[in-house]
Amino acid sequence: MDYLVVFIFGAVIGSFLNVCIYRIPLGKSIVLPRSFCPFCKRPIRWFDNIPLISFLLLRGRCRFCKRAIPARYFLVELITALSGIGLLYYFSPGPRFFAYWLFTCALIIIAFVDIEKKEIPDVISIPGIFAGMALMTFLRLDASGAYGRSFLNSALGVLAGGGSMLLLGLFGELIFRKEALGGGDVKLMGMIGAFLGWKLVLVTFFLAPVLGCGVGLVMKIRFKKEVIAYGPYLSLAALISLFFGDAILDYLFRI
Repeated sequence: MDYLVVFIFGAVIGSFLNVCIYRIPLGKSIVLPRSFCPFCKRPIRWFDNIPLISFLLLRGRCRFCKRAIPARYFLVELITALSGIGLLYYFSPGPRFFAYWLFTCALIIIAFVDIEKKEIPDVISIPGIFAGMALMTFLRLDASGAYGRSFLNSALGVLAGGGSMLLLGLFGELIFRKEALGGGDVKLMGMIGAFLGWKLVLVTFFLAPVLGCGVGLVMKIRFKKEVIAYGPYLSLAALISLFFGDAILDYLFRI
């Protein structure tokens, strides 16, 4: 029953995340006006705004203008709902579950905005740094058992995450003679470090290019694209580190 409640609640949250993904890059309020079709601008009726279900019933099209609704809307709602189930299974109900679900929601917004707009919204990543530090310190997300140690781990995570990306960007500029990474990636890694601590943010740093290199090669060879959004791979690597980072470190240092 708990999993069903989390799934339904997660789909509702995902619907709100879709609003954020669409409106934040445009500088619009995420509260008002109420949801509308991005094409014909007609307000969406409540029965057409039921997470997951309405998309399927409408066959992915606006009731009024019949334009196709981007599959991203359904995908974000589903990912948010499934992420809630995964976090509940892994962390059980409690403060850590809610803190890491907040973290996951921030990563979802950042990843999809970066995919669509090739930018990482500071309005999510910068407050996320302070939220991560506060939550890790007072909830002791790293299970250190001491507020001071948790704060230090989070602070070092911000420095390790942001610093590693900054150095990578500078190194890339020296090699390619142009900007290799944007400042948004640096701030995103700072946020990830605030929530995960310095060890797991370094796992994220080394894991992200492994996830992104295959897609990058395809985009380069087939579509001739020089730039790919790196935020989604950092976000996915952060979630893998959240669930499996400690096991990865144990395996590597046991070899």
